Amino acid sequence: MLENLIPIVLFLSIVGIVKIVSDNRTRRQLIEKGVVDDQVRSVIIGQTELMTLSNLKWGMILVAVGLAALIGTYFDWWWRAQEEALIGLMLVAAGVAFLVYYVIARRQLNRVVTDRNNQTVTPS
Repeated sequence: MLENLIPIVLFLSIVGIVKIVSDNRTRRQLIEKGVVDDQVRSVIIGQTELMTLSNLKWGMILVAVGLAALIGTYFDWWWRAQEEALIGLMLVAAGVAFLVYYVIARRQLNRVVTDRNNQTVTPS
C-alpha cells in the first residue's frame, strides 16, 4: 500500500510547486508592468506575507511531529510499543508548534499592520 502512496504524494507535490511558482511569476510580472494599482499591489504583497507565514506554520508542525516520532522511537523501551503514546506525543508536539506559530504570526502581522498604517498616514 505504501508503494502506491509514494507516487501520488510525489505527483501532488510537483503540481503544488509548479502552481506556486507560476502564480508568483504572474504576480511579479503584473506588478512590474504596472497593470495593477497601488491598492491591488498592497493586497498581492499582503498575500505573499501570509503565504510565508503559512509555510512557516507547516514547517514548524512537520518538524515538531518528526522530532516527536524520533523521540518516540528512541524511547520505545519506555512505553513498550504503545502506539497510542507515540500518537499522543506527536499530537502534543503539533499543538506546541501551533502555539509557537501563533505567537510568531501575531507579532509579524502586528508589525505589518503598523508599517502599513505608518505608510498611509501623511503628516500635515
